Amino acid sequence: MVKFGPSGNSELFYAQLFKTSLEAPAWIKNRGLNAYEYAFSRGFNISDFTAKTLGEKCKENGIELSLHAPYYINLANPDPKMIEKSFNYIINCLKYLKIMQGSRVVFHPGSCGNMTRVQAFELLKKNMKELVKRIDNEKFDFKFYLCPETMGKSQQLGTYQEVAEICSYADYLIPTLDFGHINSLLQGKLKTEKDFEEIFTYLIDKIGFDKVDNIHIHFSKIEYGKKGEIKHLTFDDNVFGPEFEPLAKVIKKLKLNPVIICESRGTQAEDANEMKRIYENL
Repeated sequence: MVKFGPSGNSELFYAQLFKTSLEAPAWIKNRGLNAYEYAFSRGFNISDFTAKTLGEKCKENGIELSLHAPYYINLANPDPKMIEKSFNYIINCLKYLKIMQGSRVVFHPGSCGNMTRVQAFELLKKNMKELVKRIDNEKFDFKFYLCPETMGKSQQLGTYQEVAEICSYADYLIPTLDFGHINSLLQGKLKTEKDFEEIFTYLIDKIGFDKVDNIHIHFSKIEYGKKGEIKHLTFDDNVFGPEFEPLAKVIKKLKLNPVIICESRGTQAEDANEMKRIYENL
């Protein structure tokens, strides 16, 4: 079953006088959606009680909950102290995921900094393997997925090929394919069904169908420049892409069951509904 939902709360949510994320699960359900991504983008600013309550409300309303880890994470940082902080951010996210009865944690892998891409990626791979050891030592007693995200700027690590490689390190590692980011790196070349299918075919070959079947997807239109991503847009934009319909056709063709989170700028719930409509009308 393909699941659709927003990242965070859209402007419409607040315009309709809803105030807190605790009201979001019922609001999302009433829109016919069934997924929600809660972001710890600037750190952990939620109490255990509120986290537990939000998770319970998601369960009550049939909403699959994912979490986005803090943006500060960089597993290619040469400073050991900063790497420890990145490890702790991810492990703390997994602890919150258990409290909230969620299923997935999304995180940004890292950036090149002053290193070459080859040097930075070698460091990232080394630290990813150490992260897997740390997570395994925590002996989490619930099922979860950790989802490194494809990134949209040329100095960031996270092409879909790089993400595929690090997702081979543990069974619980599956990609987050952010197609707006991928399109930004490709300078708008993500257009046809073939373009999308080539990405999935590559991933199936590298990490297997089961992981790709269960993949996490971020989708939005994104303005880009020579160095990649500039800013997120809404589906009303007619200049930048990508378009959702060719992706929907590939998901249908390959019989995949992803969670698809919309990250449109302020219209993420409405555009999630539009994606669901396009998919169901195929």
